[in-house]
Amino acid sequence: MKIRELTKKELQEIRRSVKIMCANYDGHYNECVLLNGPCYMFYGYAYTNTGMCKWFRNAVLPLGPELERTLTGSAAPETKPCSICGKAFPLNGRQTYCSEKCVKAGRRKSVAKNVREYRKRKKDDM
Repeated sequence: MKIRELTKKELQEIRRSVKIMCANYDGHYNECVLLNGPCYMFYGYAYTNTGMCKWFRNAVLPLGPELERTLTGSAAPETKPCSICGKAFPLNGRQTYCSEKCVKAGRRKSVAKNVREYRKRKKDDM
């Protein structure tokens, strides 16, 4: 993998992932429990696949497929965009929506379209 400087957005995503999802990050002291010092993923030292914290690579990174694809360069689980909000979510059969909220919005949109078509057909028949 070619070493490059990460974008600001990627660094923010790494920091957010470490703060929220890493079990070894102690937010009270802002340090890694395993290292008993600062988390080097949090401060932006080395982000190649070999220089990455093992816990981060194995436990935290798979939770963010886009970030995983960016950092490792390997194929992350396939994702597709939600039909309503556009947010990427893992493929799961014929699923087209990412959440229940989007399912309800999609159903409402579909019913409204069907009612409009029905009214138009009914109006044309008269």
